[in-house]
Amino acid sequence: MEEAHTMAPHRVVVIGSGFGGLFGTQALRRRDDVEVTLVAKTTHHLFQPLLYQVATGILSEGEIAPSTREILARQKNARVILGTVTELDLDARTVTSEVLGRRTVSTYDTLLVAAGAGQSYFGNDHFAEYAPGMKSIDDALELRGRIFGAFEWAELTTAPAERDRYLTFVVVGAGPTGVEMAGQIAELAHRTLRRDFRAIDTRTARVILLDAAPQVLPSFGDRLGDAARSRLEKMGVEVELGAKVVGVDSTGLEIEKGDGTHQRIESATKVWAAGVQASELATLLAAQSEAELDRAGRVKVLPDLTLPGRPEVYVVGDMMALDNLPGVAQVAIQGSRYAAKHLKARLDGKQAPEPFRYFDKGSMATISRFSAVASIGKARFSGFAAWVLWLAIHLVYIIGFKHRVTTLLHWAVSFIGRGRSERTVTAQQIIARNIIRKMPPEDLPTLPVVASDHVPAADGPSAERTG
Repeated sequence: MEEAHTMAPHRVVVIGSGFGGLFGTQALRRRDDVEVTLVAKTTHHLFQPLLYQVATGILSEGEIAPSTREILARQKNARVILGTVTELDLDARTVTSEVLGRRTVSTYDTLLVAAGAGQSYFGNDHFAEYAPGMKSIDDALELRGRIFGAFEWAELTTAPAERDRYLTFVVVGAGPTGVEMAGQIAELAHRTLRRDFRAIDTRTARVILLDAAPQVLPSFGDRLGDAARSRLEKMGVEVELGAKVVGVDSTGLEIEKGDGTHQRIESATKVWAAGVQASELATLLAAQSEAELDRAGRVKVLPDLTLPGRPEVYVVGDMMALDNLPGVAQVAIQGSRYAAKHLKARLDGKQAPEPFRYFDKGSMATISRFSAVASIGKARFSGFAAWVLWLAIHLVYIIGFKHRVTTLLHWAVSFIGRGRSERTVTAQQIIARNIIRKMPPEDLPTLPVVASDHVPAADGPSAERTG
Protein backbone atom coordinates (compact mmCIF):
# COMPACT_ATOMS: atom_id res chain seq x y z
CA MET A 1 0.00 0.00 0.00
CA GLU A 2 1.34 3.40 -0.96
CA GLU A 3 1.78 6.00 1.77
CA ALA A 4 -0.63 8.91 1.65
CA HIS A 5 1.02 12.01 0.29
CA THR A 6 0.92 14.93 2.72
CA MET A 7 1.00 18.36 1.13
CA ALA A 8 3.57 20.80 2.48
CA PRO A 9 2.01 23.64 4.45
CA HIS A 10 1.65 27.04 2.83
CA ARG A 11 4.46 29.23 4.18
CA VAL A 12 3.50 32.76 5.21
CA VAL A 13 6.13 35.24 6.36
CA VAL A 14 4.85 38.28 8.25
CA ILE A 15 7.15 41.28 8.72
CA GLY A 16 6.41 43.41 11.78
CA SER A 17 4.84 42.77 15.19
CA GLY A 18 2.65 45.87 15.31
CA PHE A 19 -1.10 45.89 14.84
CA GLY A 20 -0.90 44.75 11.21
CA GLY A 21 1.59 41.94 11.77
CA LEU A 22 0.05 40.60 14.97
CA PHE A 23 -3.58 40.68 13.88
CA GLY A 24 -2.67 39.23 10.48
CA THR A 25 -0.86 36.34 12.17
CA GLN A 26 -3.74 35.68 14.55
CA ALA A 27 -6.24 35.71 11.69
CA LEU A 28 -4.54 32.56 10.34
CA ARG A 29 -4.52 30.66 13.66
CA ARG A 30 -7.14 28.08 12.64
CA ARG A 31 -5.37 27.05 9.44
CA ASP A 32 -3.53 23.75 9.88
CA ASP A 33 -2.36 24.00 6.27
CA VAL A 34 -0.48 27.26 6.94
CA GLU A 35 2.84 27.92 8.67
CA VAL A 36 3.36 31.51 9.78
CA THR A 37 6.78 33.00 10.52
CA LEU A 38 6.60 36.45 12.11
CA VAL A 39 9.84 38.42 11.74
CA ALA A 40 10.18 41.52 13.92
CA LYS A 41 13.01 43.75 15.12
CA THR A 42 11.62 43.80 18.68
CA THR A 43 10.39 41.06 20.98
CA HIS A 44 7.18 42.92 21.82
CA HIS A 45 3.93 44.10 20.30
CA LEU A 46 3.73 47.86 20.84
CA PHE A 47 0.44 49.62 21.63
CA GLN A 48 1.76 52.82 20.12
CA PRO A 49 -1.19 55.15 20.97
CA LEU A 50 -0.15 55.04 24.64
CA LEU A 51 3.58 55.66 24.17
CA TYR A 52 3.22 59.21 25.49
CA GLN A 53 2.03 57.78 28.82
CA VAL A 54 5.26 55.79 29.14
CA ALA A 55 7.23 58.95 28.37
CA THR A 56 5.40 60.92 31.07
CA GLY A 57 5.55 58.28 33.81
CA ILE A 58 1.95 57.06 33.85
CA LEU A 59 2.50 53.55 32.49
CA SER A 60 5.40 51.13 32.37
CA GLU A 61 6.65 49.86 29.03
CA GLY A 62 5.46 46.33 29.82
CA GLU A 63 1.83 47.43 30.02
CA ILE A 64 1.77 48.70 26.45
CA ALA A 65 4.34 46.29 24.98
CA PRO A 66 3.54 42.67 25.88
CA SER A 67 5.81 39.89 24.63
CA THR A 68 4.94 38.78 21.10
CA ARG A 69 5.90 35.22 21.97
CA GLU A 70 3.56 35.22 24.95
CA ILE A 71 0.67 36.49 22.82
CA LEU A 72 1.25 33.81 20.16
CA ALA A 73 2.32 30.99 22.51
CA ARG A 74 -0.88 28.99 21.91
CA GLN A 75 -0.92 29.51 18.16
CA LYS A 76 0.82 26.32 17.11
CA ASN A 77 1.17 27.28 13.45
CA ALA A 78 3.07 30.50 14.27
CA ARG A 79 6.77 31.00 14.89
CA VAL A 80 8.44 34.25 15.99
CA ILE A 81 11.91 35.29 14.77
CA LEU A 82 13.83 38.26 16.13
CA GLY A 83 15.68 40.34 13.56
CA THR A 84 15.70 43.46 11.41
CA VAL A 85 14.81 42.74 7.80
CA THR A 86 17.74 43.79 5.64
CA GLU A 87 16.94 42.12 2.29
CA LEU A 88 13.88 41.11 0.31
CA ASP A 89 14.07 38.93 -2.80
CA LEU A 90 10.60 38.80 -4.34
CA ASP A 91 11.76 36.55 -7.18
CA ALA A 92 13.35 33.96 -4.87
CA ARG A 93 10.61 34.63 -2.27
CA THR A 94 13.02 35.06 0.61
CA VAL A 95 13.27 37.46 3.55
CA THR A 96 16.67 38.05 5.14
CA SER A 97 16.87 39.38 8.68
CA GLU A 98 19.79 40.11 11.01
CA VAL A 99 20.33 40.59 14.73
CA LEU A 100 23.75 41.03 16.39
CA GLY A 101 25.53 39.61 13.36
CA ARG A 102 23.32 36.53 13.02
CA ARG A 103 21.69 36.28 9.60
CA THR A 104 18.43 34.40 8.99
CA VAL A 105 16.82 33.65 5.64
CA SER A 106 13.11 32.79 5.65
CA THR A 107 11.37 31.40 2.56
CA TYR A 108 7.73 32.18 1.86
CA ASP A 109 4.82 31.38 -0.42
CA THR A 110 2.93 34.45 0.75
CA LEU A 111 4.44 37.60 2.26
CA LEU A 112 2.58 40.05 4.52
CA VAL A 113 4.55 43.26 5.06
CA ALA A 114 3.43 45.32 8.05
CA ALA A 115 6.67 47.04 9.02
CA GLY A 116 4.96 50.30 9.97
CA ALA A 117 6.46 53.76 9.85
CA GLY A 118 9.12 55.75 11.62
CA GLN A 119 9.46 59.38 12.59
CA SER A 120 9.94 61.83 9.76
CA TYR A 121 12.15 64.88 10.28
CA PHE A 122 11.45 66.12 6.75
CA GLY A 123 15.02 65.70 5.59
CA ASN A 124 16.61 66.86 8.85
CA ASP A 125 17.42 63.52 10.48
CA HIS A 126 20.13 65.16 12.62
CA PHE A 127 17.31 66.74 14.66
CA ALA A 128 16.68 63.30 16.19
CA GLU A 129 19.72 63.61 18.47
CA TYR A 130 18.13 66.56 20.30
CA ALA A 131 14.40 65.98 19.67
CA PRO A 132 13.45 62.30 19.97
CA GLY A 133 10.31 61.08 18.22
CA MET A 134 7.48 58.98 19.61
CA LYS A 135 7.56 55.70 17.67
CA SER A 136 9.24 53.14 19.93
CA ILE A 137 9.78 52.10 23.54
CA ASP A 138 13.35 53.45 23.25
CA ASP A 139 11.90 56.83 22.22
CA ALA A 140 9.52 56.88 25.19
CA LEU A 141 12.16 55.88 27.74
CA GLU A 142 14.61 58.45 26.41
CA LEU A 143 11.96 61.15 26.60
CA ARG A 144 11.02 60.08 30.12
CA GLY A 145 14.64 60.54 31.14
CA ARG A 146 14.85 63.93 29.42
CA ILE A 147 11.55 65.25 30.85
CA PHE A 148 12.03 64.22 34.47
CA GLY A 149 15.75 64.96 34.22
CA ALA A 150 15.04 68.54 33.15
CA PHE A 151 13.33 69.25 36.46
CA GLU A 152 16.27 67.69 38.35
CA TRP A 153 18.80 69.83 36.46
CA ALA A 154 16.69 72.95 37.01
CA GLU A 155 16.78 72.23 40.76
CA LEU A 156 20.59 72.23 40.67
CA THR A 157 21.29 75.40 38.75
CA THR A 158 21.59 78.89 40.19
CA ALA A 159 21.61 80.74 36.85
CA PRO A 160 18.12 82.04 35.92
CA ALA A 161 18.68 81.67 32.15
CA GLU A 162 19.80 78.08 32.57
CA ARG A 163 16.87 77.29 34.85
CA ASP A 164 14.43 78.74 32.32
CA ARG A 165 15.98 76.63 29.57
CA TYR A 166 15.49 73.45 31.60
CA LEU A 167 11.93 74.43 32.48
CA THR A 168 10.93 75.06 28.87
CA PHE A 169 9.48 72.06 27.03
CA VAL A 170 8.75 72.21 23.31
CA VAL A 171 6.52 69.72 21.49
CA VAL A 172 6.72 69.89 17.69
CA GLY A 173 3.56 68.73 15.97
CA ALA A 174 -0.07 69.50 16.91
CA GLY A 175 -1.58 66.19 15.86
CA PRO A 176 -2.96 63.70 18.42
CA THR A 177 0.47 62.63 19.71
CA GLY A 178 1.70 66.20 20.11
CA VAL A 179 -1.50 67.37 21.82
CA GLU A 180 -1.47 64.43 24.23
CA MET A 181 2.22 64.91 25.00
CA ALA A 182 1.91 68.65 25.61
CA GLY A 183 -1.08 68.11 27.87
CA GLN A 184 0.68 65.51 29.98
CA ILE A 185 3.87 67.56 30.40
CA ALA A 186 1.70 70.48 31.55
CA GLU A 187 -0.06 68.24 34.08
CA LEU A 188 3.32 66.99 35.31
CA ALA A 189 4.58 70.51 35.90
CA HIS A 190 1.41 72.08 37.29
CA ARG A 191 -0.01 69.19 39.29
CA THR A 192 2.14 66.08 39.80
CA LEU A 193 5.51 67.67 40.68
CA ARG A 194 4.45 70.94 42.27
CA ARG A 195 5.33 69.83 45.84
CA ASP A 196 8.40 67.74 45.05
CA PHE A 197 11.11 70.40 44.62
CA ARG A 198 12.49 73.10 46.90
CA ALA A 199 14.58 75.43 44.73
CA ILE A 200 12.15 75.62 41.81
CA ASP A 201 8.42 76.05 41.33
CA THR A 202 7.52 73.55 38.62
CA ARG A 203 4.34 75.50 37.90
CA THR A 204 6.50 78.17 36.22
CA ALA A 205 7.52 75.69 33.52
CA ARG A 206 6.67 76.64 29.94
CA VAL A 207 5.14 74.04 27.62
CA ILE A 208 5.10 75.16 23.99
CA LEU A 209 3.23 73.33 21.21
CA LEU A 210 4.45 74.19 17.71
CA ASP A 211 3.10 73.31 14.28
CA ALA A 212 3.51 74.65 10.77
CA ALA A 213 -0.19 73.97 10.16
CA PRO A 214 -2.80 76.64 10.97
CA GLN A 215 -4.84 74.45 13.31
CA VAL A 216 -4.55 72.05 16.23
CA LEU A 217 -5.72 68.51 15.39
CA PRO A 218 -6.46 69.35 11.73
CA SER A 219 -7.87 65.88 10.99
CA PHE A 220 -10.57 66.38 13.66
CA GLY A 221 -12.11 69.48 12.09
CA ASP A 222 -12.31 73.10 13.18
CA ARG A 223 -14.67 72.70 16.15
CA LEU A 224 -12.74 69.95 17.93
CA GLY A 225 -9.42 71.55 17.01
CA ASP A 226 -10.51 74.82 18.58
CA ALA A 227 -11.82 72.98 21.66
CA ALA A 228 -8.51 71.19 22.09
CA ARG A 229 -6.55 74.42 21.71
CA SER A 230 -8.77 76.22 24.23
CA ARG A 231 -8.32 73.44 26.79
CA LEU A 232 -4.53 73.35 26.28
CA GLU A 233 -4.25 77.11 26.73
CA LYS A 234 -6.29 76.94 29.95
CA MET A 235 -3.72 74.41 31.18
CA GLY A 236 -0.93 76.88 30.43
CA VAL A 237 0.29 75.40 27.15
CA GLU A 238 1.50 78.03 24.67
CA VAL A 239 0.17 77.06 21.23
CA GLU A 240 2.03 78.57 18.29
CA LEU A 241 0.77 77.67 14.82
CA GLY A 242 2.17 78.55 11.42
CA ALA A 243 5.64 78.01 12.88
CA LYS A 244 8.11 75.83 10.96
CA VAL A 245 11.11 74.38 12.81
CA VAL A 246 14.27 75.11 10.82
CA GLY A 247 16.97 74.30 13.36
CA VAL A 248 17.42 72.16 16.49
CA ASP A 249 20.42 71.88 18.80
CA SER A 250 21.14 70.82 22.36
CA THR A 251 19.96 74.06 23.97
CA GLY A 252 17.02 75.08 21.82
CA LEU A 253 15.45 75.37 18.41
CA GLU A 254 14.82 77.97 15.74
CA ILE A 255 11.45 78.51 14.10
CA GLU A 256 10.37 80.36 10.99
CA LYS A 257 7.03 82.12 11.27
CA GLY A 258 4.48 82.67 8.56
CA ASP A 259 5.78 86.18 7.86
CA GLY A 260 9.30 84.84 7.24
CA THR A 261 10.80 86.05 10.51
CA HIS A 262 12.92 83.74 12.64
CA GLN A 263 12.75 83.19 16.38
CA ARG A 264 14.90 81.12 18.71
CA ILE A 265 13.39 79.27 21.68
CA GLU A 266 15.77 78.21 24.43
CA SER A 267 14.77 74.72 25.54
CA ALA A 268 16.66 71.70 26.81
CA THR A 269 13.81 69.24 26.18
CA LYS A 270 12.24 68.91 22.76
CA VAL A 271 9.75 66.28 21.57
CA TRP A 272 9.25 65.59 17.86
CA ALA A 273 5.72 64.50 16.92
CA ALA A 274 5.46 66.20 13.55
CA GLY A 275 5.46 63.54 10.86
CA VAL A 276 5.83 59.93 9.82
CA GLN A 277 7.73 58.15 7.09
CA ALA A 278 7.12 54.61 5.88
CA SER A 279 9.65 51.87 6.59
CA GLU A 280 12.63 51.72 4.26
CA LEU A 281 11.35 48.30 3.18
CA ALA A 282 8.83 50.17 1.02
CA THR A 283 11.67 51.19 -1.28
CA LEU A 284 12.80 47.57 -1.61
CA LEU A 285 9.28 46.45 -2.47
CA ALA A 286 8.80 49.14 -5.10
CA ALA A 287 12.17 48.36 -6.71
CA GLN A 288 11.18 44.72 -7.24
CA SER A 289 7.60 45.21 -8.37
CA GLU A 290 5.43 47.50 -10.45
CA ALA A 291 4.41 49.48 -7.38
CA GLU A 292 5.04 53.20 -6.90
CA LEU A 293 5.72 55.18 -3.74
CA ASP A 294 3.79 58.21 -2.57
CA ARG A 295 5.34 61.37 -1.09
CA ALA A 296 5.55 59.78 2.39
CA GLY A 297 7.38 56.74 1.01
CA ARG A 298 4.35 54.45 1.28
CA VAL A 299 3.70 51.69 -1.27
CA LYS A 300 0.74 52.16 -3.58
CA VAL A 301 -1.15 48.86 -3.41
CA LEU A 302 -4.02 47.37 -5.39
CA PRO A 303 -7.55 47.31 -3.92
CA ASP A 304 -6.89 43.78 -2.60
CA LEU A 305 -3.80 45.15 -0.75
CA THR A 306 -1.34 43.23 -2.94
CA LEU A 307 1.58 44.68 -4.89
CA PRO A 308 1.04 45.27 -8.61
CA GLY A 309 2.52 42.26 -10.41
CA ARG A 310 3.12 40.41 -7.11
CA PRO A 311 -0.20 38.82 -6.03
CA GLU A 312 1.59 36.84 -3.30
CA VAL A 313 2.76 40.00 -1.50
CA TYR A 314 0.38 41.96 0.74
CA VAL A 315 1.27 45.36 2.25
CA VAL A 316 -0.83 46.72 5.13
CA GLY A 317 -0.86 49.45 7.76
CA ASP A 318 1.32 52.54 7.73
CA MET A 319 3.36 51.22 4.78
CA MET A 320 0.50 51.09 2.29
CA ALA A 321 -0.98 53.93 0.27
CA LEU A 322 -4.62 53.39 -0.73
CA ASP A 323 -7.50 55.87 -0.96
CA ASN A 324 -5.67 58.37 1.28
CA LEU A 325 -6.26 56.17 4.32
CA PRO A 326 -4.69 57.50 7.55
CA GLY A 327 -1.81 55.82 9.36
CA VAL A 328 -3.83 54.64 12.35
CA ALA A 329 -4.15 51.33 14.16
CA GLN A 330 -7.57 50.46 12.76
CA VAL A 331 -6.33 50.69 9.18
CA ALA A 332 -3.58 48.19 10.01
CA ILE A 333 -5.92 45.83 11.92
CA GLN A 334 -8.63 45.81 9.27
CA GLY A 335 -6.11 45.59 6.44
CA SER A 336 -4.27 42.60 7.90
CA ARG A 337 -7.52 40.75 8.59
CA TYR A 338 -8.64 41.42 5.04
CA ALA A 339 -5.31 40.12 3.68
CA ALA A 340 -5.72 36.91 5.72
CA LYS A 341 -9.29 36.50 4.46
CA HIS A 342 -8.11 37.05 0.89
CA LEU A 343 -5.33 34.48 1.29
CA LYS A 344 -7.67 31.88 2.83
CA ALA A 345 -10.09 32.25 -0.09
CA ARG A 346 -7.23 31.72 -2.51
CA LEU A 347 -5.98 28.62 -0.68
CA ASP A 348 -9.50 27.17 -0.59
CA GLY A 349 -10.09 27.85 -4.28
CA LYS A 350 -12.95 30.23 -3.49
CA GLN A 351 -13.83 33.54 -5.04
CA ALA A 352 -11.78 36.44 -3.70
CA PRO A 353 -13.61 38.83 -1.36
CA GLU A 354 -14.66 42.27 -2.48
CA PRO A 355 -11.90 44.92 -2.59
CA PHE A 356 -10.78 46.22 0.79
CA ARG A 357 -12.98 48.88 2.33
CA TYR A 358 -11.98 50.65 5.50
CA PHE A 359 -14.60 51.14 8.18
CA ASP A 360 -13.75 54.31 10.06
CA LYS A 361 -14.44 53.75 13.77
CA GLY A 362 -13.54 57.32 14.59
CA SER A 363 -10.62 59.22 16.11
CA MET A 364 -9.89 60.32 19.65
CA ALA A 365 -7.23 62.25 21.51
CA THR A 366 -6.83 63.06 25.20
CA ILE A 367 -5.89 66.56 26.25
CA SER A 368 -5.73 66.19 30.02
CA ARG A 369 -7.26 64.07 32.73
CA PHE A 370 -11.03 63.96 32.29
CA SER A 371 -10.83 65.83 28.97
CA ALA A 372 -10.60 64.49 25.42
CA VAL A 373 -11.97 65.05 21.92
CA ALA A 374 -13.68 62.41 19.78
CA SER A 375 -14.79 62.27 16.16
CA ILE A 376 -17.00 59.25 15.40
CA GLY A 377 -18.92 59.29 12.14
CA LYS A 378 -20.77 62.59 12.02
CA ALA A 379 -20.63 62.98 15.81
CA ARG A 380 -18.17 65.44 17.30
CA PHE A 381 -17.87 65.86 21.06
CA SER A 382 -15.34 66.81 23.67
CA GLY A 383 -14.82 66.94 27.42
CA PHE A 384 -15.50 64.27 30.03
CA ALA A 385 -17.77 62.07 27.88
CA ALA A 386 -15.09 61.84 25.18
CA TRP A 387 -12.49 61.02 27.82
CA VAL A 388 -14.57 58.12 29.25
CA LEU A 389 -15.05 56.74 25.72
CA TRP A 390 -11.32 57.06 25.06
CA LEU A 391 -10.62 55.20 28.32
CA ALA A 392 -12.95 52.31 27.48
CA ILE A 393 -11.78 51.84 23.90
CA HIS A 394 -8.09 51.87 24.80
CA LEU A 395 -8.67 49.30 27.54
CA VAL A 396 -10.39 47.02 25.03
CA TYR A 397 -7.46 47.11 22.61
CA ILE A 398 -4.75 46.57 25.21
CA ILE A 399 -3.81 42.91 24.81
CA GLY A 400 -4.04 40.67 27.85
CA PHE A 401 -6.21 40.77 30.96
CA LYS A 402 -3.32 41.45 33.34
CA HIS A 403 -2.20 44.44 31.28
CA ARG A 404 -5.72 45.89 31.36
CA VAL A 405 -5.88 45.55 35.14
CA THR A 406 -2.49 47.14 35.84
CA THR A 407 -3.15 49.88 33.30
CA LEU A 408 -6.45 50.72 34.99
CA LEU A 409 -4.72 50.87 38.38
CA HIS A 410 -2.00 53.19 37.09
CA TRP A 411 -4.63 55.41 35.46
CA ALA A 412 -6.41 55.64 38.81
CA VAL A 413 -3.16 56.72 40.50
CA SER A 414 -2.46 59.36 37.85
CA PHE A 415 -5.92 60.68 37.03
CA ILE A 416 -7.73 60.50 40.39
CA GLY A 417 -4.62 61.15 42.45
CA ARG A 418 -1.65 63.20 41.34
CA GLY A 419 1.07 60.53 41.32
CA ARG A 420 2.97 58.91 38.51
CA SER A 421 3.85 55.25 39.07
CA GLU A 422 6.74 55.15 36.60
CA ARG A 423 9.16 57.96 37.41
CA THR A 424 12.37 55.91 37.43
CA VAL A 425 14.92 57.29 34.96
CA THR A 426 18.60 56.60 34.29
CA ALA A 427 21.35 58.34 32.37
CA GLN A 428 21.52 55.32 30.10
CA GLN A 429 18.02 56.03 28.80
CA ILE A 430 19.13 59.46 27.64
CA ILE A 431 22.62 58.97 26.23
CA ALA A 432 23.01 55.30 25.25
CA ARG A 433 21.10 55.49 21.95
CA ASN A 434 23.16 58.39 20.61
CA ILE A 435 26.39 56.66 21.60
CA ILE A 436 25.34 53.47 19.80
CA ARG A 437 24.21 55.48 16.78
CA LYS A 438 27.67 57.03 16.46
CA MET A 439 29.62 53.78 16.88
CA PRO A 440 31.54 52.48 13.84
CA PRO A 441 29.93 49.32 12.37
CA GLU A 442 32.96 47.22 13.29
CA ASP A 443 32.54 48.14 16.95
CA LEU A 444 28.88 47.16 17.20
CA PRO A 445 28.24 44.03 19.30
CA THR A 446 27.69 40.62 17.70
CA LEU A 447 26.70 37.23 19.03
CA PRO A 448 29.77 35.18 19.98
CA VAL A 449 30.76 32.26 17.75
CA VAL A 450 32.94 29.36 18.88
CA ALA A 451 34.49 26.57 16.86
CA SER A 452 31.90 23.99 17.89
CA ASP A 453 28.98 26.08 16.62
CA HIS A 454 27.26 24.83 13.48
CA VAL A 455 27.06 27.42 10.72
CA PRO A 456 24.47 26.33 8.13
CA ALA A 457 24.37 27.61 4.58
CA ALA A 458 22.59 30.90 3.94
CA ASP A 459 20.32 29.45 1.23
CA GLY A 460 18.22 27.48 3.72
CA PRO A 461 15.47 28.57 6.11
CA SER A 462 17.81 28.48 9.09
CA ALA A 463 20.29 30.96 10.50
CA GLU A 464 23.76 31.82 9.28
CA ARG A 465 26.23 33.51 11.60
CA THR A 466 28.45 36.23 10.25
CA GLY A 467 31.01 38.51 11.76
